Amino acid sequence: MPRTTVLVPALVLALLLAEGGGGMGRASAAAAELTITAIPVPELKAVFGRVESRTVVPARARIGGTIRQIGVTEGSEVKEGQAIALVVDDKLALELNAAEAKIKELRSQLANARTELDRNQQLLTRGVVSQSRLDQLQTQFDVAANQVAAAEADKAVIAQRATEGAIVAPATGRVLTVPVTLGSVILAGEEVARIASGQYYLRLSLPERHAADIKENDTVLIGQRGLSPAKGGDRTTARPGRIVKIYPEISDGRVIADVEVAGLGDYFVNERTLVWIPVGRRAVIAVPPEAVTTRHGIDYIRVASPDGPLDVAVILGETFPDNGGTRVEVLTGLKDGDRIVLPGSTK
Repeated sequence: MPRTTVLVPALVLALLLAEGGGGMGRASAAAAELTITAIPVPELKAVFGRVESRTVVPARARIGGTIRQIGVTEGSEVKEGQAIALVVDDKLALELNAAEAKIKELRSQLANARTELDRNQQLLTRGVVSQSRLDQLQTQFDVAANQVAAAEADKAVIAQRATEGAIVAPATGRVLTVPVTLGSVILAGEEVARIASGQYYLRLSLPERHAADIKENDTVLIGQRGLSPAKGGDRTTARPGRIVKIYPEISDGRVIADVEVAGLGDYFVNERTLVWIPVGRRAVIAVPPEAVTTRHGIDYIRVASPDGPLDVAVILGETFPDNGGTRVEVLTGLKDGDRIVLPGSTK
């Protein structure tokens, strides 16, 4: 027999030993074993949640007039009481002038009534005029004094209306819309700006078939910003949130739920983000990711058997967090009660 015919079978045998029997052969004992049991995990459904503000308050004009100043734009941060626009009514200046002229007129009448009253008081002491005449003059003086007080109050009302041309922010928050422009004419009560003043939250719209599966205080997972799965990430990188309210009315086959989550203050109002919500539970076979090895595009898990460890080909599912770590679901290849061999130093 030629020498080459002896070397070829020996080389094939060495390769088979090095690869552990092509993924199904026996392997030497590993350092640790883990018994696999089916564990219940939440059945999660991926939906899009919309960022909303708990309260949106309008900043309204208190008087009618022409807008002369606008100090904010969409996206501006404002503080409660901050002046954001100015409305000017030119008629108020004319009304103030008229009120001032009226006050001067009434003050002249009051001065005249006072002079007449003082003169008749002196004549009464001399017995020239009667007491009834003095009482009549006293009444005229009181009427004139009251008229001056009323005119001054009317002037104060007009002055107050002039100061109400300054439109202030009703609450601290972010300006969403400014539906007016400089020079536009508005009436009292019209909206000048809308301000998102409340805490941000996520609003979910779910199919009606999940109405009985979701509950208040359930934990949900919120992805990163971005509509695509590439930007939104997966469940392992998601952050938790909590369902705080489920609305009892179902509209157009959708049930509405609100989710509270920290750190949404830098989001846009009405921005959508990926959310995973629990809609049930299922039993899965899951293993630590380090128990899986991949060779030639096929995933293997080493399973303990009476004849020694065997590499079993498996099909993997999704990865999910578990007790501070992660687990990967095994769809086929393992069953409840199998003992897997974790990688480690061989004995």
